[in-house]
Amino acid sequence: MRETYHIEIIGPEDAPVQRASIRSTGLDAARERALRLFRRARVPQRSGPSAEAVRIVDGAGTEVFRWSVWDEGTGPGRGGR
Repeated sequence: MRETYHIEIIGPEDAPVQRASIRSTGLDAARERALRLFRRARVPQRSGPSAEAVRIVDGAGTEVFRWSVWDEGTGPGRGGR
Protein backbone atom coordinates (compact mmCIF):
# COMPACT_ATOMS: atom_id res chain seq x y z
CA MET A 1 0.00 0.00 0.00
CA ARG A 2 1.34 3.43 -0.93
CA GLU A 3 1.55 6.17 1.68
CA THR A 4 2.15 9.90 1.37
CA TYR A 5 5.26 11.32 3.03
CA HIS A 6 6.16 14.99 3.34
CA ILE A 7 9.86 15.85 3.16
CA GLU A 8 11.06 19.15 4.59
CA ILE A 9 14.56 20.55 4.19
CA ILE A 10 15.18 22.65 7.31
CA GLY A 11 17.37 25.76 7.45
CA PRO A 12 18.57 27.88 10.35
CA GLU A 13 16.18 28.20 13.30
CA ASP A 14 14.07 25.23 12.12
CA ALA A 15 12.64 27.22 9.19
CA PRO A 16 11.65 25.02 6.22
CA VAL A 17 13.49 26.07 3.05
CA GLN A 18 12.15 23.36 0.72
CA ARG A 19 9.21 20.96 0.82
CA ALA A 20 8.28 17.93 -1.25
CA SER A 21 5.53 15.34 -0.98
CA ILE A 22 6.00 11.84 -2.32
CA ARG A 23 3.97 8.65 -2.45
CA SER A 24 5.94 5.55 -1.58
CA THR A 25 5.36 1.95 -0.55
CA GLY A 26 7.57 2.36 2.50
CA LEU A 27 9.65 4.62 4.68
CA ASP A 28 12.96 3.32 3.26
CA ALA A 29 12.23 4.73 -0.20
CA ALA A 30 11.11 8.04 1.31
CA ARG A 31 14.27 8.17 3.44
CA GLU A 32 16.49 7.64 0.39
CA ARG A 33 14.68 10.43 -1.45
CA ALA A 34 14.95 12.75 1.57
CA LEU A 35 18.69 12.18 1.94
CA ARG A 36 19.20 12.76 -1.78
CA LEU A 37 17.30 16.08 -1.57
CA PHE A 38 19.28 17.02 1.55
CA ARG A 39 22.63 16.39 -0.17
CA ARG A 40 21.49 18.45 -3.15
CA ALA A 41 20.38 21.30 -0.86
CA ARG A 42 23.84 21.42 0.74
CA VAL A 43 25.93 21.90 -2.41
CA PRO A 44 28.08 25.04 -2.21
CA GLN A 45 26.61 26.51 -5.42
CA ARG A 46 23.08 26.65 -4.00
CA SER A 47 21.74 30.10 -3.17
CA GLY A 48 19.52 30.88 -0.21
CA PRO A 49 19.69 29.71 3.39
CA SER A 50 21.87 26.71 4.12
CA ALA A 51 20.20 23.37 4.78
CA GLU A 52 20.84 22.06 8.29
CA ALA A 53 18.43 19.13 8.54
CA VAL A 54 15.82 17.08 6.72
CA ARG A 55 12.73 15.48 8.19
CA ILE A 56 9.97 13.21 6.98
CA VAL A 57 6.43 13.55 8.22
CA ASP A 58 3.90 10.83 7.46
CA GLY A 59 0.33 11.43 6.30
CA ALA A 60 -0.90 11.57 9.91
CA GLY A 61 1.48 14.43 10.72
CA THR A 62 3.94 12.37 12.78
CA GLU A 63 7.66 12.95 12.26
CA VAL A 64 9.10 9.56 11.30
CA PHE A 65 12.66 10.49 10.32
CA ARG A 66 15.06 13.37 10.99
CA TRP A 67 18.65 13.82 9.84
CA SER A 68 20.92 16.81 10.42
CA VAL A 69 24.41 17.99 9.53
CA TRP A 70 25.48 16.91 13.02
CA ASP A 71 24.47 13.30 12.27
CA GLU A 72 26.70 13.06 9.19
CA GLY A 73 29.36 10.88 10.87
CA THR A 74 26.93 8.35 12.32
CA GLY A 75 25.36 7.00 9.11
CA PRO A 76 21.75 7.51 8.00
CA GLY A 77 20.38 4.48 9.82
CA ARG A 78 21.56 5.62 13.24
CA GLY A 79 20.63 9.30 13.29
CA GLY A 80 16.98 8.91 12.31
CA ARG A 81 13.99 7.91 14.33
